[in-house]
Order: sequence, then C-alpha cells, then structure tokens
Amino acid sequence: MKHVLLISMITAGIAAPAMSQEENSKSLMEQGAELFFEGLRKEMEPALDELLGLADEFGPAMQSFLREMGPALAELGAEIKDWSAYEAPEILPNGDIIIRRKQAEEPPEPEDESEELPEGATDI
Repeated sequence: MKHVLLISMITAGIAAPAMSQEENSKSLMEQGAELFFEGLRKEMEPALDELLGLADEFGPAMQSFLREMGPALAELGAEIKDWSAYEAPEILPNGDIIIRRKQAEEPPEPEDESEELPEGATDI
C-alpha cells in the first residue's frame, strides 16, 4: 500500500511541473487532482519518513541475512516446486520447526461397470 502511494506521489510530483508549463489555466479536475495529491503527500510524509528510517535501520542486517541465507533459500526453492502441497510450519515444544506435506487426496474409486447386463436383466 505504501509503495503504491509513494509511486503515485512521485508521479504527481513529476507531472505537476510539466502540466504547469503547458498551460496556466487548469480545469477544475486538474486543480482538484493536484489538491488531492498534495494533501495525500502531506498526510503520508511522516509515515514515509518513518519507513525510510526503518529501511536505514534494518537494511544492513537484511543484506547480511540475504547474503548468508540466500543460497540455502534458493536451493530450498529449487527443491520444492509446489508450496501448496505443504502445511503451515509448526514449532514443536523443543524448538524444532517442521513443515508437513499435505495428505494426497485419493481419487474416488470408479464403479465396476465391466459387466454389461442384457436388456431387461436385473443385477442381484
């Protein structure tokens, strides 16, 4: 959600100067859109600043985590083709984490229709 707002604010910021150079007289829709995006930018500015602060704080730790665990995660991803075939992870009391495979659903047994009865006959 925050990414969408950030992109829309950047787009509005880039488009606003270009639009003002084209014409000085703006329609009511253009003025309303500018006011809307300006208000949205002002409302979202504290949250975006906080998000940037979190990115600065956790960025180095996340990079080292991905550097260390990236190859193992890539190997795991190559080994597991269908994530929907597994249950959610469980943490056991001893701290182990297990991921169980879902039980395969057995297809319904087809009815035995190998014997064709002659017309008018009843199967007993």
